[in-house]
Amino acid sequence: MTFGARVAAAIAGIRFRGVVPIVLMVGLILALGAYTAPQQGAFLTNRNLHDLLIEAMPLALLSMGQTCALLVGGFDVSVAALMTLCVVVASYTLSDSTSTLGMIPGALLLVGIGLAVGLFNAVLIRVFRLPSIIATLGTLSILQGVAFWLRPYPSGSTSTDVVDALKTSWSFVPLAFIGIVVLALAADVWLYRSRPGMALRAVGLDETASRRIGIRTTHVVVLAFVACSVMASIAGFYQAAYSPSGSPIVFNQALQSIAAGVLGGASLAGGRGSFFGALLAALFLSLIGNVLALFQQPTEYADMTIGVLILVALVLYQGPELLARLRTSRGGVGRLRAGRAEAEETA
Repeated sequence: MTFGARVAAAIAGIRFRGVVPIVLMVGLILALGAYTAPQQGAFLTNRNLHDLLIEAMPLALLSMGQTCALLVGGFDVSVAALMTLCVVVASYTLSDSTSTLGMIPGALLLVGIGLAVGLFNAVLIRVFRLPSIIATLGTLSILQGVAFWLRPYPSGSTSTDVVDALKTSWSFVPLAFIGIVVLALAADVWLYRSRPGMALRAVGLDETASRRIGIRTTHVVVLAFVACSVMASIAGFYQAAYSPSGSPIVFNQALQSIAAGVLGGASLAGGRGSFFGALLAALFLSLIGNVLALFQQPTEYADMTIGVLILVALVLYQGPELLARLRTSRGGVGRLRAGRAEAEETA
């Protein structure tokens, strides 16, 4: 096979692996919906579908942000605590007593918190060389402590005007959800059709080689983690849209965002992912919870289902890579044995 043919085959393989997660997520969403609709009449009502999309939006934003970290080969387990902190802060800065003009600095404060946390994580990872999972785990504890310090128990609330604006819908589809879909599609175009997007993927694939060809790898990693945290702070707005109060309790959205990123096509080794795939996966995970509630089944089933899906996704999406590594390791062992046998014969 010629060099050009090998390159073409590699590109085709990458495109195939990029399409599979999206096709699989769409298929699972349609299949689960088709199974539920005939048995639960409430499933296709405007209210249920509207609530489903509202509930999916925070996880979708978290998952898209998490995809940024996954693309550079990292994790951010602090995103759920950051989102919770933003909900708590919003109960102060975006309350019913806040004036209309006061809403602007209150909203900017939430984004500023995300920016500060992203920079803090990036410093821990790039300056102090801490593994991303360790660095963000420490950040999670700090943010959780701050949230409980501000609100020892659920209290306060977000302005009804803000909530109504976030829940504004066309039929059962929130306009904000349409905006998230557009953002995800535009982000995928940027990721695979622009030089900064290619740089982001290159750093995740091979940071050393990327540095040698002139990519400022530290800047790319910093921007990836900042983007991840900023997306989490924006998710706080939508979490506040259906939270009854400023609750300091941190749920498991961090692990779910990683799961959605992987199910959406991101590689745990970095260098590959899809923002639109992460959005679809987040919608599917939210759909699982919605369907279980309609069937009055324990929520523990959702956790077990998500775990199984992650394992299946790792085998399905990254099977070729795992096989290639296995063949390489076997080839290396075979060459080592042959070298030893040749050395013994020579001796």
